[in-house]
Amino acid sequence: MALLSILEYPDKRLRTLASPVLENNDEIQKLISNMFETMYEAPGVGLAATQVNIHKRIITIDTSDNQKSPLVLINPEFEVIDSDSDNLQEGCLSIPGFYETLQRPKHIKVTALDKNFKGQQFEATGLLAVCIQHEIDHLNGILYVDHISRLKRSRIKSKLEKLHKQQ
Repeated sequence: MALLSILEYPDKRLRTLASPVLENNDEIQKLISNMFETMYEAPGVGLAATQVNIHKRIITIDTSDNQKSPLVLINPEFEVIDSDSDNLQEGCLSIPGFYETLQRPKHIKVTALDKNFKGQQFEATGLLAVCIQHEIDHLNGILYVDHISRLKRSRIKSKLEKLHKQQ
């Protein structure tokens, strides 16, 4: 396994629309393993392939406290079951050091392929539901800062650009 480089906002590659995965092969399985290693090392609870500059519809997630509940979603989609919202603080490995409270539907139904390319369908609530929505946004070229005010987004962008220049 290998650690992958995580793109950081405002990198334009984060805005790329990810393509569906059409076949399961060694390259996809290696990518999934590398994504988990990268996500755990960062540390984070979710990672979209877009964030590591691979524009395929693959997400890795583990919201457990002990890294014992890995979840792979290939070509994921969701529908809202309950339009009531949760207000949870979100951060992002591509926007390090910044957190914002966002409002997202708190109960969703997810359809995706698993690591073995088997269809799966399940309901998600709480942190898992928020994480899935956040990562699917990445696959669609959307970042959590797109859900906050223009002023806050501009401040975050300026601070990260300044930080990148110093490195």
